[in-house]
Amino acid sequence: MDALYSIILGIVEGITEFLPISSTGHLIVAGELFKGLQATPWTKEMKDAFEVIIQGGAILSVLVYYFRDIAQIRHIATDKTQQNLWTSVLIACLPAVVIGAALGSTIKHYLFTPSVVAWALIVGGILIWIVESRKTTPEVHNIESIKPGKALLIGLVQCLAMVWPGFSRSASSILGGMLLGLDRPTATKFSFYLGLITLGGASLLDLIKSRHILGEIGALNMILGIGISFVVAYASIGWLLKFVSTNDFKPFAIYRIIAGIIILVLIATGVLQNANLA
Repeated sequence: MDALYSIILGIVEGITEFLPISSTGHLIVAGELFKGLQATPWTKEMKDAFEVIIQGGAILSVLVYYFRDIAQIRHIATDKTQQNLWTSVLIACLPAVVIGAALGSTIKHYLFTPSVVAWALIVGGILIWIVESRKTTPEVHNIESIKPGKALLIGLVQCLAMVWPGFSRSASSILGGMLLGLDRPTATKFSFYLGLITLGGASLLDLIKSRHILGEIGALNMILGIGISFVVAYASIGWLLKFVSTNDFKPFAIYRIIAGIIILVLIATGVLQNANLA
């Protein structure tokens, strides 16, 4: 059961981390479904730690996928393009650092529930549809030309996912980028870069805090979860970039709205308990 649980959560994390549908929201609901089926082999503390671990697999997938691009950071001392890029990335991550430090524990304690996730999915889906229905001409076509001011605003919008679990960090940062003139592929790629810092930093801190529980999870389960998360996330990145090159995000909007409604129905019928899993 431990191995099956590890595999399923790894797949959920890998698919949802970088798509605009919320990995946090899906993991909250998946955990509650396992709990309702009395199929949860671990304590809440173990599950929380494992989710941090498998998030590392998704982060690693970005590093590998963009290895050649990211490796150009070695020229940052003399390359103004790299200086602008990483300055913008770091500036965009600052709001998340501040809000995470100030409100992270409170948000996890009060808002990590299926109903909160459901409404975040629905509202986020509606916003994606609205943004994609605008008639605009993008002005920014590569991440190296994103100015620090725009980056800060994208970072502020990204924080919507932190204060409203289920909204999706990817969705908020991509929507923020598109509203500020980035074309769809550029906004998507910049969201991946933000994830490296935002998710990487948060995961490292959480992992340090929960290091005492790792032995109970087991090495095999961690390897399974990280490996599956990495492979699935890597495939998801490639698929999403290909998808957005010729399509808009409206299919994700439809999925989010339907998923949110289903979650609310499951709560109303008692299949899902609206419990706080944090």
